This record gives sequence, C-alpha cells and structure tokens, in this order.
Amino acid sequence: MTAVVLVHGLYHRPEHFTAVAERLRSAGTEVVVPELHRGSLSADTAAVQAAIDLLQEPPIVLGHSYGGSVITGVRGVRHLVYVAAFVPDAGESAAGLGGGSRQLQDAIVLEPDGSTSLHPDRAARTLCADCPQPLASWAVGLLRAQSPGCGRGVPEHQSWKHTPATYVVCAQDRAVDPVLQRKLSRRCTDVREWQTGHSPFVGQPDRVVALVQELLSGRPSPRRGEGIAVTR
Repeated sequence: MTAVVLVHGLYHRPEHFTAVAERLRSAGTEVVVPELHRGSLSADTAAVQAAIDLLQEPPIVLGHSYGGSVITGVRGVRHLVYVAAFVPDAGESAAGLGGGSRQLQDAIVLEPDGSTSLHPDRAARTLCADCPQPLASWAVGLLRAQSPGCGRGVPEHQSWKHTPATYVVCAQDRAVDPVLQRKLSRRCTDVREWQTGHSPFVGQPDRVVALVQELLSGRPSPRRGEGIAVTR
C-alpha cells in the first residue's frame, strides 16, 4: 500500500498529526511525519524530500497551511493534498499570496532571539476554534517558536502542475482566509470544502483519515456532509 507523508505548518509539530497517523497505521498504512523547523523553506523541503526518497514507491503527501509551500517543491509524489494550505506558483511565496489572517498576525509574539511564537489564548481562538477546549489546549501546548522568513520562501518548482492534487478548503478557518483558500484551490484537480477550522487533523481526524484512505484506494467515496466537492 502506498505510504502517506504528513507535513505540518508553521509553529506546529509532527505530534499534531498523532490522531491521523495512529488511525492510518492501525489500518496498515505506512505513515511518515517529518519534522520541519529547519530554518528555511528550502531546508524544510529538503527534509520532506529525503523522507519521500526513502519510501519504496511514490506516496500521498499532505501539507497543512505553510506545509503547502513545502509539498509544492517536492518530487516523486503520487498525489498531493493541500489542507487550508498555500499553493504557490512560480515566484510566489506563502507571504506573497496573502499569508496568515489579521487574527493570526495579532497572535504572533516576537521573541528576544528574533524568532516568533503564538500567544496561547489567541492561538486557541485562531487555530482550534472548533475544537473542544481540552483538545485545543493540547494542540496549543505543542506549538513551538518559529524561525523568521520561512513564509517568504519560494519553491523551486511547482509539483501541483504535473501531479494530481486535492485541495481541502476549511470554511470556518480563522488563520488562512477561506476566500484565499478557494482561490488557491483552483490550481488543484479536486476540491473539497469542509465546515471546519484551521486544524481538522486535531478536531476531526476521522475526516482527514477518510479522505486519505479514499485517495489510497483510488475509488472516490460518497461525500455526504462535505459541502462542495468538485473535480476539475
């Protein structure tokens, strides 16, 4: 069975994908969740590419938020999945496409060493507004400081131009404007719209697992309750 690579966004850690990864592994799928925070988009992309290169066959690669910029620059992928993510074209960066919302910008705290972090209460309201409070607290507690400049990185090439790609619009997102997400989704071959916040892998992991398993099987499943579902 094709492996799955899960790529987190800024401030996040691989552990944010724990529920999704555990469910997929229990079903027999190989799952790899690389650690980013390498200091630049190019370094983050190289880390994910190294993980892909170790797999026996092209995987499904899912990128969340800034992770979309990362997966845009990799090669040797069977299918791309963008979840509330940036899909840069040539010469574009996540920041140049609009970056995070004003609400997310207001949550950013500048640290003495030049890195940035997120104010816990504001992060919970922005990233996990649709999650139960204990789950939101767990997710926010995992967040880490972020080196500056990653969001301004420009991918060296655009994998979505020659690889099947599914975009998941998170319609209740407070971190990345859903209007921007819908615009970026036009670059992908398949679009889903979920009534979730920015972090469905935390609040609704079963929905993410179902999508990945559908793509693994190669057979589209019924999309009840998913809102818009368009194949381009």
